[in-house]
Amino acid sequence: MKNSYITACFVLAAATLSAQNNTSKGVFRVYEPGYYQNSILKGIERYENNLETPKVIPTFKLDPAGLNIPADKSSFKTIWHLPPVSQGNTNTCWSYSATSMLESEIYRLSRQEVKLSEMYTAYCEYLERAEQFVQSRGKIYIGEGSEMNAVIKIMKKYGALPYSAYSGLLPGQEFQSHEKMFNEIKAYLENVKAQNAWDKAVVVSTVKSILDHYMGTPPATVNVKGKDYTPAQYLMDILRINPDDYVDVLSYMQQPYWKQVEFEVPDNWWHDRSYYNLPLDDYMKILKKALKSGITVSLAGDVSEAGFLAREANAALVPSFDIPSAFIDENARQFRFSNGTTTDDHGMHVIGYQEKDGTTWFLLKDSGAGSRTGGPEKNQNFGYYFFHEDYVKLKMMTFLVHKDVLKDLMPKF
Repeated sequence: MKNSYITACFVLAAATLSAQNNTSKGVFRVYEPGYYQNSILKGIERYENNLETPKVIPTFKLDPAGLNIPADKSSFKTIWHLPPVSQGNTNTCWSYSATSMLESEIYRLSRQEVKLSEMYTAYCEYLERAEQFVQSRGKIYIGEGSEMNAVIKIMKKYGALPYSAYSGLLPGQEFQSHEKMFNEIKAYLENVKAQNAWDKAVVVSTVKSILDHYMGTPPATVNVKGKDYTPAQYLMDILRINPDDYVDVLSYMQQPYWKQVEFEVPDNWWHDRSYYNLPLDDYMKILKKALKSGITVSLAGDVSEAGFLAREANAALVPSFDIPSAFIDENARQFRFSNGTTTDDHGMHVIGYQEKDGTTWFLLKDSGAGSRTGGPEKNQNFGYYFFHEDYVKLKMMTFLVHKDVLKDLMPKF
């Protein structure tokens, strides 16, 4: 009786697995130039005249034919947010996603509709890196990327500016482009290290001059209703948000749960150890709780999978040929992070959700080019993505949210 039961279980599991694996298939696609090449790069070429279009190569992707994917963002329950904006040719999604989340928070808390400057934060982040590069004697990671809580860190020290006061664009520029600027900063810092020239004032001043050349100099004050405010005063007196109210939530097994830990990725270049590490079920519950409470989150993780269908469907889901839904758990999540197939690619802003066929889909506002390829006149979802909750569970590693959402769990830490 026992052996027959075990055999029956194996047969049932195999049949279930087979059925799940037959629900999706992969195809090779050759993508023609899209929004990044046709809009962003061409806009930069008009300004710089020296960028080449990347070579087109086939990519293995999930075939969305026959899959029940949301087709229109209007079917989602949404929370107030400003329209999507493009990050251009920069790796500053961390600033765009967290800044967008804070814009929604400002509206939630004080009903102010304010467009903030993502580039002021990026500018100050480079100054911070230059300072820390000297203090660490060149041991920190130098890159364009950072983490979403870097926006919180920068605001605490440098304040904030509205976009109207500082766009980071020079006259004639249509899109942000940091490639030349970053290469110049990196080359300079590498030379500082090679020459053992650890004069912090000189290094920070030099990096500032490079930033000023490519981005313009941020104003020392901003005028609001006839009164001048420093960026710090603007944050506290006008925006009236407290950076300490925002926390990063993480879920991985390589650090203890119910502890504040370090997110061990290169873009956490200052080795921040304040991430609240939750078991995966709690991680997902908190994410859903936030949205159902009218609080948006900034979410980051991997967007390099076969199920990430930017052009085909503005959607992300997990193909059954990758892993069946029933087997997505903390072990599958950790396995992919540990073997490097889950990477810290991109940050976006979660601004809505819908319950569909017994599962949750999330609506994400995006600053990257992939969500824009159809063009606004062709694609009502321009600048947005639909993420299936399985994809979030498996591939999205961390989110930034108001700490009130975690207040019931705080005693466990």
